[in-house]
Amino acid sequence: MTTTLRPAGPETRGADGARARAYTVCVNSRPVGSVRLRTDRRLGPAVGRIDALAVDEGDRRRGRGAVAALAGEEVLRSWGCTRAAVSVPADSPYGLRLAASLGYTERNRHLAKDLTAGDRPALPHGTTVRPLREGELRPWLDRARTTFTAGLAETGVSAETAHERAAATLDELVPGGVPAARTALLGLDHGGAAVAFLWLHTAEPAWVYFVEVDAAHRGRGHGRAAMIAAENHCRDGGGTTLGLNVFLANTTALRLYESLGYSVVTRHFAKSLV
Repeated sequence: MTTTLRPAGPETRGADGARARAYTVCVNSRPVGSVRLRTDRRLGPAVGRIDALAVDEGDRRRGRGAVAALAGEEVLRSWGCTRAAVSVPADSPYGLRLAASLGYTERNRHLAKDLTAGDRPALPHGTTVRPLREGELRPWLDRARTTFTAGLAETGVSAETAHERAAATLDELVPGGVPAARTALLGLDHGGAAVAFLWLHTAEPAWVYFVEVDAAHRGRGHGRAAMIAAENHCRDGGGTTLGLNVFLANTTALRLYESLGYSVVTRHFAKSLV
């Protein structure tokens, strides 16, 4: 039996060159599932995504999904993509096994925490939270840009694409150096010194864009205090869930979030197509 992809509709193209198309997964022309292919607007046209791959219940466990994914990679290659990316729900053991079997490498994870469960934790004695001061904003944004660029580069995208995406994201979220609506830039002080900084999206679902502990004050629990401050700030605004992204290379942050009760929601994988 032959598993193939059949276009399920016209290809769409954006003004920025983005491409997307839905396909039906077929076995000997018989529909058995579906998949959507697209280029990644966030990472540029060289990165393609395989989204929403689904195989009908009666045709599962026969390798249909694997062959469909490989066929999807061929389509992405024909579009000029040099990398493929997939996002798999953490509670999908089949999807996780499939990604591993096809040679995808996990790069980062999305985590979340229910803010309505449990007690409201207090900040450590001597730690206070305040809005970022005017003189702190520009240096902090420069550091955020550098960190974000490095994180994107770790996913395998080119340095040029990582730099352009980091700049575009900061321009969107902090236009003209002014935080966008429902964005909070906060500083943490301890013992009279600025020890950590937070960048939050406070609309539901709330999101941690960036958390930084000053290099001179690391290893003293200020990262944990910063996350407690983020959670309480979102609770005060009526938030019920707080999410974040973490790169797998940041093992210290992974351990911290796990200890604070964050659960993995989605795991993100990538693979070279060249």
